[in-house]
Amino acid sequence: MKKPVALLRWLGLASLLSVSSFVCAETAPYVTTVDKVSAGDTAWMLTSTALVLLMTIPGLALFYSGMVRKKNVLATALQSFAICALVTVVWVVVGYSLAFTPSESPYIGSLSRLFLDGMTFDKVQGLISVSHIAPTIPESVMVMFQLTFAIITPALITGAFAERMRFSALAVFMVLWSIFVYAPVAHWVWEPTGWLAAMGALDFAGGTVVHINAGAAGLVCAFMLGKRQGYGREPFFPNNLMYTLMGASLLWVGWFGFNAGSALAADGRAGMAMLVTQVAAATGTLGWLLVEFILRGRVSLLGACSGAVAGLVAITPASGFVDVKSALIIGAIAGVCCYWGATGLKRLLGADDSLDVFGIHGIGGIVGALLTGVFASKQLSGVDVSFLTQAIGAFSTLIYSGLVSWIILLVIDWTIGLRVDQDQEHLGLDLSQHGEQVP
Repeated sequence: MKKPVALLRWLGLASLLSVSSFVCAETAPYVTTVDKVSAGDTAWMLTSTALVLLMTIPGLALFYSGMVRKKNVLATALQSFAICALVTVVWVVVGYSLAFTPSESPYIGSLSRLFLDGMTFDKVQGLISVSHIAPTIPESVMVMFQLTFAIITPALITGAFAERMRFSALAVFMVLWSIFVYAPVAHWVWEPTGWLAAMGALDFAGGTVVHINAGAAGLVCAFMLGKRQGYGREPFFPNNLMYTLMGASLLWVGWFGFNAGSALAADGRAGMAMLVTQVAAATGTLGWLLVEFILRGRVSLLGACSGAVAGLVAITPASGFVDVKSALIIGAIAGVCCYWGATGLKRLLGADDSLDVFGIHGIGGIVGALLTGVFASKQLSGVDVSFLTQAIGAFSTLIYSGLVSWIILLVIDWTIGLRVDQDQEHLGLDLSQHGEQVP
């Protein structure tokens, strides 16, 4: 592959956009007395955090590993597990500081909270640090809750390049992507001083930060790594759809922590978010199955699982802002649109997005973000919602994530290489990359 100087300049520009905004001035955490912390809110957020972590391990690991061929099952599951470990370290060292520390920049947080500097719990003096975003729970809980989002987002991307990426390349990509893509986008949307937050863009639980972000990166990965050997010429049968069903079920249940937990409190908004999440998952499933039946004359287990995830993805940005009637519509539209995304659009683009990351998460996230601009209730959201603002948030994230992901992948390909060789791919990643296999 050629290494034109112009591409290196692009890398420098992207790095400059991220790094030049770092503000290293001291940003002290908020310290309060322990009696100001809500036991009920804290208990709910601890529960939500565990639920969201279960979405990745074992939820996503099972969901993805059931859809790949038998020779790649362990490698696929390991990717989610390893990302959980990698991103945890990145998050506590620098990620949380970049995403959730107030700064003078609307694009990135400061470096003043490296290694979670300043976070405290002093039992003797009765003092505890809290986040400015969630003042009724310990900051440690806020850090951990947001960590679970930072974990699942890059883990979602792995479905786009299943069965063909080097493990070493994956590890480097996920570390760099978490720092240069996930953290800035989280700051834009969820830090009150972020530029999209200040504009009024609504993303209650991650339709933009998680799903559009991961979908865009996944599509770029699929193009950069190329198609699997035999793709389009031979059938790639899932090795065990029962794994996929178990994974989808864990995702569905875990999503209550994902969406209702994003209320950051045990209150009425959390309850409404939980209800509309269930409703949208149901209509997403039914919408996908209806289209499948009309076009193919039958329904499938994989279709049901995919439809449920589509509905869950689309309700994510809207879950704290819409009522039940709106959730019924959002889920159904997502089921139909994501079916098209995983079939018609996939053929049109010509990319081997192995497990339909863009078709479900990218398209579902865009649908959800835009429909939030249509259905969000001022009574629930407390703000005036703009469809145009939602569109700006969705497509700016799509472009930024795609561009920076492409740059990171180029650099990795120039250095250690992205893809396993043909013999290793034919043998399967379980044996060629990890020296183990399912009996």
